[in-house]
Amino acid sequence: MTIRYKLILILLLLCAAITSVAQEVAKISGSVVDADNQPLELAMIRIAGTTIGTTSNLEGKYELKVASSDSVVVIFSCLGYKSEEHLLKNPKGKVQLNVQLQKTSFDLNEVVVTEFRKQQGTMQKINAKDMRLMPNTSGGIEGMLATFAGVNSNNELSSQYSVRGGNFDENIVYINGIEIYRPLLVRSGQQEGMSVINPDLVSGISFSSGGFSAEYGDKMSSVLDIQYKRPEALEVALTGSFLGGTASVGHNTGNFTQLHGVRYHTNSTLLSSLDTKGEYDPSYFDYQTFMTYRFNEKWEVALLGNIAINNYQFTPMERTTSFGTAYDTKSFTVYFDGKERDVFETYFGSFSTNFTPNKNHEISFQFSAFSSNEYVSYDISGQYWLDELAADGTTTQENTPAKGDLGVGTYHEHARNRLKASVISASLKGGHRVGANDIRWGVTYNHEKIYDYLREWEMRDSVGYTLPYEGDAIHMIYNISSQHTLASNRLSAYLQDTYRLRTDFGLFNFNAGVRLSYWDFNNECIVSPRGSITFIPEKNSNFTFRVAGGLYYQAPFYKEFRDTVSTGNNNFVVQLNDKIRSQQSIQIVAGGDYTFRAFNRPFKFSLEAYYKKLNDLIPYEANNVKLWYSGKNESEGYAAGVDMKLYGEFVPGVDSWLSFSLMKTEETINGVTVPRPTDQRYSFSIFFQDYVPKLPMLKLSLKGILSDGLTFGSPLKGRTAGYYRAPAYKRVDLGVTYILIGANEQWSKYGFWRNIKSATIGVDVFNLFDFANVNSYTWVTDVNNIQYAVPNYLTRRQLNVRIAINF
Repeated sequence: MTIRYKLILILLLLCAAITSVAQEVAKISGSVVDADNQPLELAMIRIAGTTIGTTSNLEGKYELKVASSDSVVVIFSCLGYKSEEHLLKNPKGKVQLNVQLQKTSFDLNEVVVTEFRKQQGTMQKINAKDMRLMPNTSGGIEGMLATFAGVNSNNELSSQYSVRGGNFDENIVYINGIEIYRPLLVRSGQQEGMSVINPDLVSGISFSSGGFSAEYGDKMSSVLDIQYKRPEALEVALTGSFLGGTASVGHNTGNFTQLHGVRYHTNSTLLSSLDTKGEYDPSYFDYQTFMTYRFNEKWEVALLGNIAINNYQFTPMERTTSFGTAYDTKSFTVYFDGKERDVFETYFGSFSTNFTPNKNHEISFQFSAFSSNEYVSYDISGQYWLDELAADGTTTQENTPAKGDLGVGTYHEHARNRLKASVISASLKGGHRVGANDIRWGVTYNHEKIYDYLREWEMRDSVGYTLPYEGDAIHMIYNISSQHTLASNRLSAYLQDTYRLRTDFGLFNFNAGVRLSYWDFNNECIVSPRGSITFIPEKNSNFTFRVAGGLYYQAPFYKEFRDTVSTGNNNFVVQLNDKIRSQQSIQIVAGGDYTFRAFNRPFKFSLEAYYKKLNDLIPYEANNVKLWYSGKNESEGYAAGVDMKLYGEFVPGVDSWLSFSLMKTEETINGVTVPRPTDQRYSFSIFFQDYVPKLPMLKLSLKGILSDGLTFGSPLKGRTAGYYRAPAYKRVDLGVTYILIGANEQWSKYGFWRNIKSATIGVDVFNLFDFANVNSYTWVTDVNNIQYAVPNYLTRRQLNVRIAINF
């Protein structure tokens, strides 16, 4: 054999050997999640008996390569979770291995130790299962948020909430990375209906009450980031109660997942406890879907859709309200004529394409469209009497006729308001892991179109004289009109980096980023730098310290730049202020967590202090959930406070928490310093879960809130002419649940019953102690132009029966 042929043979043998070796390399990848399907970061994945290993990233994903053999043992471990071993027999090519780790609970000399997940940033993870048994009138996640430190809600009929002195419009909500919008014409919790978030579809909840990173939009107060789940198999859930019902179904065929949810809600039983009696006919319907299809391990598409139709009809008949003090009690009586009819229709859809070339890079394109059609119509007249009550409950007119009534009159309220809004959005986002850096970026374009038609007036007379009384002329209390069509464009972009550094002192987590936004309506360009640092000391990892801050903006949407201009005689027209600027908040947040053990059970204490310097504010007045802005940047202010939360197993095996907040927020309007409408100086809340030791199927959930009253001013004058503070908001809701199936009973494992995963029946007692809480005021004026603030009380004690079945 010649040398030439020998060389060729050697080369062929080498190629065959290389090919054989390449074929014997297996690529193992997948994701690591906890019991609630939340991704676990920094989980260790290693091959037994070798030095091959890796860690999971922020999304819980991992990837490693191993030489093929008869069997490979893959070990998954994470601090605070039970380790798992998986045997792979003769792995070849690409192997997908997803693992769910359970929390560790082990005994050391009869002491039970359980680890808490460390919060390595400003976004806190919330356990979705904590809301399942919580008594809640609005049926949403926001009811649970209201028990968190720094979060306030003074209306059980609404899913709106305020955070650290901000108002409802300053909170941004995402579902699967898509920003969610709310109706704009809602005036009261009765009209609002359900939360936009369907709790039956939720798998992950993240929340930040301040200091959030640049990837989140231009809002000044908070971020609520919701992730809808991807079902692992066929699953069905049904619930029903006096407040309505829900149904959801999910399915997984491997590459294709689908999730559908339908909700119907009515709060007519709750509204029957209000002072104003009449025919309440609220009807709220909602359908949502989330579907995904994975072409391969690199390409995936997702579809998110929502249809919400809320109808509110109300025919008032009469109202009797007693208010005042024990020594100066007044009675307000009204007999009504007319009705109200409101319609709120919301349509939302998004399509996204995700490309993941490898574990370190991902790019997604998202297209979404939002449409809202809102109509508010009412013609309601009322004849009212305002009397003083004697000690025996009778009016002064009955005892001393000469004294007469404090006020007698008639009023008529009229509205024909319509608003149509649409937002079309396209965005491109990316994420890249380079060493210890996690770089994220995004570009978003929004096209907004709004049509607004407003005709609203109120006429009032007292003892035969129209108010305000000016001789023979007839005037309205107010008369406002508006008709505008607006089309505008917004462009925003962000870039941020998260860097993790482990040293001998401990683990550092650095986040820094910048956000830019441009709006062509006012030609404003804003730059928002943000950053945070988290530190977990090596010597005592029970402590976590963090500090965050930045320059945040509240970009106006529509309500904020409607400038109400007086044309005389209480007549107003709305003009759109194209000189409006984004409100500005310079924030600094500092705090931390401490995990410890007490009563042989785990606890975590969190504390945060914050300060916000507020510039270019647009003053507003709040009435129920309606916010009416001045339309001009004419005030500045601040918000400062401290939030504390104690979280843990007050009862073994179930989570409970206590929250306490102190806060002060003020603004200066035209040289006058007044509290902002959300100035709640203190707030205490509790969520407590328990069960009967000898009957663990019987569970109790208690939610309680005590918070300072809100500030308000007289209508058409505002707080600068004098402000008042409503009484404190006090409410306790109790839920009792009995687990029919799902408590390891043997009989449910056979026959038809084995198809039922869980079944519960429960009773809720809303407003257990029957507190009379005030949400807003009705103003009554006599012929002397003296105004009386008549409180509008919220719902009283009510019972609710519910049942839930999961297949």
